[in-house]
Amino acid sequence: MPSRVYKIIELVGTSETSWEDAARSAVESASQTLSDLRVVEVNKLDMQIEDGKVVSYRARINVSFKYEAKEALDR
Repeated sequence: MPSRVYKIIELVGTSETSWEDAARSAVESASQTLSDLRVVEVNKLDMQIEDGKVVSYRARINVSFKYEAKEALDR
């Protein structure tokens, strides 16, 4: 089996309704420009508060995807 390499990036998604929607938003946005997404790790959850009320949820995630070397893409 050939060896594979994966790249990991950090993203922050936001939502006015939930942490799950915030994480989903980040993954869906990443999938528009990255291919072969593999694993998502949720690293941190927080909320933005204004006047004592929650106004948005934020999810900081790491997304891994298959790394394609430039030489392989040029073939």
